[in-house]
Amino acid sequence: MRLPTFVGALLAALALLLAGAASPALAKDSLTLALQLEPPNLDPTSGAAVATDEVVYANIFEGLVRLDAAGAVKPLLATYWEIASDGLTYTFHLRGGVRFQDGTPFDAGIVKFSLERALAPGSTNVQKQALSVISQVEVVDPRTVRLHLARADSNLIYVLAWGDAVMVSPKSASSLATAPVGTGPFRFSGWRRGDAVTLVRNDAYWGKPARLRQVVFKFIADPAAAFAAIRGHDVDAFADYPAPENLAQLRKDPTLKVISASSEGEVILAINNRNGPLADVRVRQAIQHALDRRAIIDGAMYGYGTPIGSHFPPQNAAYVDLTGLYPHDVARAKALLAQAGYPNGFSLTMKLPPPNYARRSGEIAASQLAAVGIKVKIENLEWAQWLDQVFGRHAFNLTVVSHAEPMDYDIYDRPDYYFGYQNAEFHALMTALKATTDEAQRAAILGQIQRRIAGDAVNGFLFQFPRLGVFDARLKDFWVNSPTLTVDLHTAYFDTPDGAVGPAEVVKSGGSGAILGVVAILAVAAGFVALLARFGAAYLGGRAGSMALTLLAASVVVFAIIQVVPGDPAAYMLGLNANPEAVANLRHQMGLEGAVPQRYLAWLLGMLHGDFGLSYTYQTPVAGLVAERLAVSLPLAAAAMVLSVAIGAPIGALAAARRGGPADTVVMGLTQVGVAIPNFWFAVLLVMAFSTGLRWFTAGGFPGWDAGLWPALKALTLPSLALAVPQAAIIARVTRSALIDTLGEDYMRTARAKGLSRGQALWRHGLPNALIPLLTILGLQFPYLLAGSVIIENVFFLPGLGRLVLQAITQRDLIVVQGVVMLLVFAVVATTFLIDVAYVLVDPRLRGKRGS
Repeated sequence: MRLPTFVGALLAALALLLAGAASPALAKDSLTLALQLEPPNLDPTSGAAVATDEVVYANIFEGLVRLDAAGAVKPLLATYWEIASDGLTYTFHLRGGVRFQDGTPFDAGIVKFSLERALAPGSTNVQKQALSVISQVEVVDPRTVRLHLARADSNLIYVLAWGDAVMVSPKSASSLATAPVGTGPFRFSGWRRGDAVTLVRNDAYWGKPARLRQVVFKFIADPAAAFAAIRGHDVDAFADYPAPENLAQLRKDPTLKVISASSEGEVILAINNRNGPLADVRVRQAIQHALDRRAIIDGAMYGYGTPIGSHFPPQNAAYVDLTGLYPHDVARAKALLAQAGYPNGFSLTMKLPPPNYARRSGEIAASQLAAVGIKVKIENLEWAQWLDQVFGRHAFNLTVVSHAEPMDYDIYDRPDYYFGYQNAEFHALMTALKATTDEAQRAAILGQIQRRIAGDAVNGFLFQFPRLGVFDARLKDFWVNSPTLTVDLHTAYFDTPDGAVGPAEVVKSGGSGAILGVVAILAVAAGFVALLARFGAAYLGGRAGSMALTLLAASVVVFAIIQVVPGDPAAYMLGLNANPEAVANLRHQMGLEGAVPQRYLAWLLGMLHGDFGLSYTYQTPVAGLVAERLAVSLPLAAAAMVLSVAIGAPIGALAAARRGGPADTVVMGLTQVGVAIPNFWFAVLLVMAFSTGLRWFTAGGFPGWDAGLWPALKALTLPSLALAVPQAAIIARVTRSALIDTLGEDYMRTARAKGLSRGQALWRHGLPNALIPLLTILGLQFPYLLAGSVIIENVFFLPGLGRLVLQAITQRDLIVVQGVVMLLVFAVVATTFLIDVAYVLVDPRLRGKRGS
């Protein structure tokens, strides 16, 4: 194809893509809401992941009771309840006419099943220990259930309002992780892992129906991608916006609304109270005086956050303001250290987990402690390392972390907890609190609890973590300041100018994914037949045997390396407050026990049958996860490869043909820039220009092939360009160099002597003979483009293979890591085989050596 013809075809394709921009947008009874974290599974009773509750609690699942915005317990599936005077019996009267989304009626038997399931020996429910105060669940009648307690515990009613205590149907309990079924106002519709979870309105809901027809939860962790998505209105809301530095700019946009509310998360400078200088209360008090909370909030959170003086949320009615107990006072801090016997200070180690708030706060706190003589060495850890070293083995001095669970002050009554606080008076207060049901008496005891924790300076209490939200200005009745970890959308709606709701349907051209799959299978089959006819079975069989041996050796290496990676994935998944029994049960479920050779053979044989195992993060087969991600990464890599060749090869040939001329100088200069500019920076420029600026393309995300061919291709256009341009620069330089080498060959002079023009000789004879270096580069590029584009996938929040393996490594999902790495090894080996075949096809001098 000549260059003008190619350019015309490219422009025509671009025009077709842009024509898709006129397709109907989602109606305003459909909400697209972004979250930073994707849930590992969708069962709130099986783990402590905040993201799980944010998606499904109050939307799909409901409990007997709920907490209102002030933290008061309100009826939900129970209309009212009675507590015996001795606090040992709770009688709940249940709501009638409630059905689960699978048709199961809700009654007292369901309550018995749900609570006994949470308390079962194999349960991984994080609140199993808190619920274990229940000794018996008695079904009085279909509408009445009575809980008998082993001992009085007034905290139980609050635990029953958490996502860990939701009601579940026996019919669907075994599949809640991937197909949640509850009694809530929304039903589960679909989960495109790595990208979005979709809920639809439950028209059979027992209460007032939701006003939104559909809710799509998108998962965007990268701050730059979050800004582009909300600024370009690709999402309607971002409930926990990850970039507070952008909020001032977003406030100026009249189409957006920025909200800052307090959460249940107390950010603390946790102190190991067990031994050394930190066991001395005077040293811990000195640390309190050294901390300037406002400076930490301003520096780490750009001013967002509420200073706290104890482990208690300011929005709670029982809150006592103790922020004045330890004012920032360097002189007082030094005096306390001298009284404790450390006039010259001492050294400590601060181990910080990955979140930005923790590392920023830790760095500022370390500099403030240095001002009073305490030298702090910072060690940045990944979550699994933090859970192992800090939370598990207590091998730390200081750390910074947010405790997001509501009413979690009871952790100070656990001597084996990671900061190791033990106090008989505090234990007596907790015992009295559990035996008290009167709200006024509870508030008084809670005040004493706060004062005791603060007085003993157990930890450095920094600030209450803010919930920062950015929303479409038309979004109303969106519950932000929830004391439980949920994004409640029951009453949310869009306030359109005329008060009406837009059209409910979106036209889609489905079936594109299936058609592309069939085309791909036919293409592979046709290619294999052609190779068999061209090279013969002996040659292909030998190459296949070599590939198999390489893959076998790689499998041994991959399995051995991954199995010795430190960290406990079970502890990571279940969170900070998981009891050891739940962690042990999950380890058993994940198959982390048993001999290594046995596990390797089982894994290898499974792969040979197409079974890559079960992801314990997503609770779904790894093969399905990989197939979902390949549906994005494979077309993206192919498009980037085609674009890089289409751009790089012609301009490289042009530079070679005009060697030493102005065109060559310009091309070489541009390719130098292309190689130097990182592709993620080019991606950001593309988003700024074509998404937030011109709004020709979305800022990211992938609608899926079932949404239609053009919407899917449009979503991949900017990412493929971002990947292709740097690769095109490399291809251009390689093509130029290879062509220059061929221009001096005898056959080129012979071609010119026979009457061919310089351009004709270049294209007919020079380029085919210069393809060997180009093919080598393409063979190296394709595996990189397939899974090495994780940064581009984060910028455009695409659910690709790169993000999958990165998430799996972070979550220590060993089964997924093994499967994806083996797939990449196969991609490298297969690509090498195809490149070897291509060498023979393009270079006649190798034709006689193909059997060697």
